[in-house]
Amino acid sequence: MTLRFTLRQLEYLVAVADCGSVALAAERVNVSSPSISAAIGQLEATFGLHLFVRRHAQGLSLTEGGRQFVATARGVLAAAGRLTDSAAAITGRVAGPLTVGCLLTFAQVLLPKLRRSFCDAHPEAEFRQHEGHQAELFDGLRAARLDVALTYDLEIPPDLEFLPLVPLPPHALLPPDHPLAGHTFVTPADLAPHPMILLDLPFSADYFLSLFSAAGLRPQIAERTRDMGVMRAMVANGFGYSIANIRLGSDRAPDGKRLILVPLKGARSIQLGLLLPKSADRRRTVAAFVSHCQTTLTEAALPGQFGTLP
Repeated sequence: MTLRFTLRQLEYLVAVADCGSVALAAERVNVSSPSISAAIGQLEATFGLHLFVRRHAQGLSLTEGGRQFVATARGVLAAAGRLTDSAAAITGRVAGPLTVGCLLTFAQVLLPKLRRSFCDAHPEAEFRQHEGHQAELFDGLRAARLDVALTYDLEIPPDLEFLPLVPLPPHALLPPDHPLAGHTFVTPADLAPHPMILLDLPFSADYFLSLFSAAGLRPQIAERTRDMGVMRAMVANGFGYSIANIRLGSDRAPDGKRLILVPLKGARSIQLGLLLPKSADRRRTVAAFVSHCQTTLTEAALPGQFGTLP
């Protein structure tokens, strides 16, 4: 029997179905938009199906037949992944695709270095990465767009499994001339009367606000932003304080202005760790990445990046 399609075409199809746009799918799989469009057109012609409805200003939506076809395509791709794993298990190699998600707030600090060390150790692994907020990581794991994600233990749903790696106590970010900048530590009560720049990402914002509500306090939110760099620059320019759990390796905001980091006492820490779908059948490449993270992402391996501030 001669196959009339390729796994690459199915991969492009699933990417368009997930992204709702040829352009976004092209970015995700790192190919040109014409290549994506050609693959979709070839699949439609080969199988005699109309897979997508093109809606002006709303991107692409799957037809009913397209939804059924994409579900089958996901199964074919999953089976192909298991075939790769079977070969890797026989030969003892770690090879094949691995898609890793990472929380936006610390991706710039951890992901490139972690990817480099993993790929050096396992050069036959096909590593892909995706940065997103917590809700996007949940969705990506459930839809099998992600194999594993690096994130915090915030509101983990019961259908996903969290493997803790490193505890992350919170700290306050302050401009140098802030009245609390010279303190050895601060508490939520110390911060509450002052204007706050809230990093307003799903689940993360709830955690930051819970540090105050647990003490019966309400912060004075002056600004909200979904961008870590903007938050740091707002603080450095004196518009308020903020709270974070991971250090970015520098006491400078993106515009070069200085920040003061002070431990936040009496506030709940969070855990940095790995999030995976609950499954007894974990692919060899995923298992290798989990083991690599457990060895690499430790307080001893990355002094000063995690834990309490000096």
